[in-house]
Amino acid sequence: MNSNPTPKKSPMTTIVITALMLFSMFFGAGNLIFPAMLGAEAGTAFAPAIAGFVITGVLVPILTVVALAVTGRDLQDLANRGGRIFGLIFPALVYLSIGALYALPRTATVSYAMAVESNFNVSGMLPTLIFSAVFFGVSLILALNQTGIVDSLGKYLTPALVILLALLVILSLVQLTAPATAPVEGYTSGAFAAGFVNGYMTMDSLAGLAFGIIVIAALRDKGITARGELLRGVTISGVIAGALLALVYIGLGLIGQHINNGQGYKGGAALLSDAALQVMGRPGAVVFGLIVLLACLTTSVGLIGATSAFFNKLLPALSYRTWACFFTFIAFLLASFGLESLMSFAIPIITTLYPPALTLVVLTLIEAVLRAPWMNLTHRFALIISVIWALLMTMNAQGWGSSVIEPLISWVPGHGYDLGWFIPTIAAALVGAVIDFAHHSRTRTPQAA
Repeated sequence: MNSNPTPKKSPMTTIVITALMLFSMFFGAGNLIFPAMLGAEAGTAFAPAIAGFVITGVLVPILTVVALAVTGRDLQDLANRGGRIFGLIFPALVYLSIGALYALPRTATVSYAMAVESNFNVSGMLPTLIFSAVFFGVSLILALNQTGIVDSLGKYLTPALVILLALLVILSLVQLTAPATAPVEGYTSGAFAAGFVNGYMTMDSLAGLAFGIIVIAALRDKGITARGELLRGVTISGVIAGALLALVYIGLGLIGQHINNGQGYKGGAALLSDAALQVMGRPGAVVFGLIVLLACLTTSVGLIGATSAFFNKLLPALSYRTWACFFTFIAFLLASFGLESLMSFAIPIITTLYPPALTLVVLTLIEAVLRAPWMNLTHRFALIISVIWALLMTMNAQGWGSSVIEPLISWVPGHGYDLGWFIPTIAAALVGAVIDFAHHSRTRTPQAA
C-alpha cells in the first residue's frame, strides 16, 4: 500500500509558530504608540523607564499566560479564587476594558492616525467616522465568519510586521542622531516606576488573561496535551514572544529618544509616522501605515471574538452574533471621540484592574510552585485589599474625595509612584497564608486514636 501521510510538525516548530501567534495577539495599537512616547519623554532617563515598562508590558503578560497554563482553565475559573462575586465582576470588567471600552476602539484610532492621517493629511470628524465605520465593518464580518482569513493574515502579517519594524528601528538608529533630552516631569525622579505604570497602558497583562486560553488550546490541537509538556510549550512560546516584544519596545523607545524634537509630538502615532517618513521616505511610510492597519485589524477581530464569546457564555440568551454586533457598535461610537478622550475615560478603569490582576497572577504562580492548592484565604484576602486599595488610588487620582482618601493611603511606601497597593496586598496575603497553613496543618494531621 502506497500511502503518503502528511508529515507532522515537530513540537519545537509548533511552539515557535505558537510564539509568533502570541506575539501577534499581544502586538496591537498601544504596543506601538506608548514605547515611542516613553522614549521621547524619558529622555536621558530612558534605561530605568523602559525597564519598568518591560516588566508590566512583557514579563507580567507572559507570566499571565503561564499562570493560565498552570490551571488549564479560563479567566473566570481563575478569578473564582477570589470568590464568586469577584469571579463574575472581574472577568467582565477585563473583557470590557480590552474590548469595547478601550482597546478595541483604540485599534481604529491608531490605524487612522498612522495609515490615513499621517500619509494623506486627512483629519476631521467626518473622515474619522467613515474610516471607523469601514474598519469595524470589516472587523465584524471577519469575526462573524471565521473562515481562516484572520489566521492566514496573521501567518504572513506577523513576520512582515517584525521585519518592517526591525528595518525601521535599524534605519532610525543610524539616521536619527538627535541627542537625548532632559526627561519631562514624571520621569525626572522615579523613572522606573513611571515606566512600570505606563506599561499598564499596553493592556497586555489584561489581554493575557483573555488570550492565554487560546494559546493553550492551540498547543493542545497540535498534539501537545500532557500537563508537563503543555506547560513547557506555553512557557517557551511565552519566552520567545516576550523576547520579541521586549526588543520591539526598546527599539521603538530609542526612536522616540533620538528623533528630533521628540517631546513636541502629541502622541506616539504621529512620532512613528514621521520617523518612518524620515528614514524610509514616502513609500516606506505608506507601507508602514498599511502594515499597522492590518495588525490593528487582526487584533480588532480577535478582541471582538474573545469578548463576544465570554459574554455569550455569561449570558447565553443573547447569541454570539448579537454580542459581536453590540460591542462593535459601542467601539465605533467610542472611536469617534478620538484616542485622547478614550484614554481619559479608560485610564481609571485600567489602573483599578491592574493591581488585582497582578495579584491574581503572582499568587497563582506561587501556589503552583509551592504545590499549595489550599491557599484559599491567601487569594481572597490579597485580592480584597488590592481591589480596595486600587479603588482608593483611582478615586484619589480623579479628585473624588481626595481630602479624605489621601491621608488614608499616602503613608504607604510607593504611594507617590502609584505603587502604594503593593505592601498592603502582600500583608493581606501573608495573613491569609498563615491562616490557610494552620488550617491545612490541622486537617492533614491524623487524629489520635
